Amino acid sequence: MPTNKPAHLIDLRSDTVTRPTLAMREAMANAEVGDDVFGEDPTVNALEARMAQLAGKEAAVLFPSGTQSNLVALLVHCQRGDEYIVGQKYHTYLYEAGGAAVLGSIQPQPIAVQADGSLSLDEFESVIKADDPHFARTRLLALENTHAGKVMPVAFMDAAARLAHTRGLAVHLDGARLFNAAVASQVPLHELTESVDTVSLCCSKGLGAPMGTVLAGPAAFIREARRWRKMVGGGMRQAGIIAAAINHALDHHIDRLADDHRRAQQLALGLEAISAVAAVSVSTNMVYLDVGSASAGDALKEALKAEGILIAGGRHIRLVTHLDLGDADIDRLLDRIGALLPGLVR
Repeated sequence: MPTNKPAHLIDLRSDTVTRPTLAMREAMANAEVGDDVFGEDPTVNALEARMAQLAGKEAAVLFPSGTQSNLVALLVHCQRGDEYIVGQKYHTYLYEAGGAAVLGSIQPQPIAVQADGSLSLDEFESVIKADDPHFARTRLLALENTHAGKVMPVAFMDAAARLAHTRGLAVHLDGARLFNAAVASQVPLHELTESVDTVSLCCSKGLGAPMGTVLAGPAAFIREARRWRKMVGGGMRQAGIIAAAINHALDHHIDRLADDHRRAQQLALGLEAISAVAAVSVSTNMVYLDVGSASAGDALKEALKAEGILIAGGRHIRLVTHLDLGDADIDRLLDRIGALLPGLVR
């Protein structure tokens, strides 16, 4: 029966919307599997060893999601009544449902995020608590790279970690898009993680796997993380089908992240030429545009949806390029925004 559904949906809401390629699906179908909770899935074991090596760490463990990986990292680093210092807009504080506080009784100490996505080291040091029973015990600094698409400079990461370690704190990195940072900066992944103690590497965004995040760090830390993974319900069985997808992505989808970054630049340039767009910024695979008002953004969202193009609404709209988008999709989006937005802006 005929439908009005567009033949090709253009979705820029996030890079989480990517779907496994046919080649990735084939790799999943052919994966050798076992029981991962028993440590008997050979494909998972190989992936964890590979990711640990890529990150320059002793060991790694596969999680279903980045939220769970970050949560377990915080639970291992901190005990009840401890605190972690984190950027006010970083995911481990703002976008992961308060899991550390709810499930771990860990207090977050958020501080302002700078315009480039980094933290003020002076402010960071100023909120480290004294060893006093009145205060939560400061145990951890939680960083993020990329943040809103911005690549954190290696110099900042090194300085922040050095200061944290000097004050007796561990450092965890939410590296949900760290492969984007590595490609954009042309710096090997292990150099971006060298100064931190642990790192969470998401594989279901730019890499295009259907799910999966790997937490890497010292061997003793990862052993404890496996216990916590089980405790929070993240133990998996024949997870080799997921590991095979990630392995395929590591083989074929890292270098092509440069295409996402190029298309984001292409999109930003096109948006700057549309007079109804108030402002545009771009970093790696993320473009942010200001359309002047939330009502205009919401109306644009609905108008584009009717034409098979999905974006977020509101005044400040994030557009994310990814594996499932091509140059023609960017051209079509620009054409439709150029045609629709002027009539929606008041």
